[in-house]
Amino acid sequence: MSIYQKILVAIDLTEEAPQVLNKAVEVSKAHGAQLMLVHVVEPVGYAYGGDIPMDLTELQDQLDKAAKDQLTKYGEQYGVSKENQVVTVGRPESEIHRLSKKQNADLVIVGSHGRKGFQLLLGSTANGVLHGTVCDVLAVRIQ
Repeated sequence: MSIYQKILVAIDLTEEAPQVLNKAVEVSKAHGAQLMLVHVVEPVGYAYGGDIPMDLTELQDQLDKAAKDQLTKYGEQYGVSKENQVVTVGRPESEIHRLSKKQNADLVIVGSHGRKGFQLLLGSTANGVLHGTVCDVLAVRIQ
């Protein structure tokens, strides 16, 4: 029996996402594991610090729909079923921790950008995921 059976792949839906997805597919094939694609949309209010006295619901809904549409395209391209595609709203680290526990993931795969200083090895989201996830984490270096 393989060490990994369920792999949660957290992607940011940028042009760099395929680098993470390609690695995730390799790992899942090597272990015969199921892939789950996850994208976390940050609440619009976070970007503005909650200081804007207006209803941002429509904008949030548009962002959610665009994320779901893009995740669906990646799901089709990489052979991940619709029920294994999740778009959620919140802080990326917290939502990835929550979903990895809820889905009993054996491995979380995230992309990592090069940074200076302490975050040289991991980006802030990848670092946040690493600290608090109860399963293994694979950080894929983004070129």
